Amino acid sequence: MTYYYTDYHHPFAGDLYLLANEEQLVSISFGEDDFKKRSKKLDVIFDKEHFVFTRILPMLTAYLSGEVVDFPEVCILSGTEFQRKVWEEISRIPRGETRTYSEIAVAINRPNAVRAVGQASRANPLPFIIPCHRVVGKNGTLTGYAGSRIHIKELLLKGERITQ
Repeated sequence: MTYYYTDYHHPFAGDLYLLANEEQLVSISFGEDDFKKRSKKLDVIFDKEHFVFTRILPMLTAYLSGEVVDFPEVCILSGTEFQRKVWEEISRIPRGETRTYSEIAVAINRPNAVRAVGQASRANPLPFIIPCHRVVGKNGTLTGYAGSRIHIKELLLKGERITQ
């Protein structure tokens, strides 16, 4: 299968790489290194005009500018059953609200899997679309986001008018 990618730069999110197959968005990567890890075994072609990108990029720009955006169903999620449950639960967090990793674990009936919820959140292939930035530490503290990009998490939450 052939995959397509494009790059995108946003002032606070930095360099992002979007990866799609013929029909759907597969991932959004933070920086070239992350993109290379995700795509190293794939046949990838640069295509800034791919229809998935021309549809998603204006929405992503609006979202990162603080606008309310409902992303379309042009995304595919591949992961373990546990990861998909975590991502589905995270997707239910309303804009302007947060949940703790513990609350997510309880919501998916795995109350002792708090660390695994954190790992699934970190493995989220579609940041922004699956709003893992809305998941915070037990005492409301901001914890990891896309590795060491807590500043992006803070800006996203501020953009949603969430004060920490």
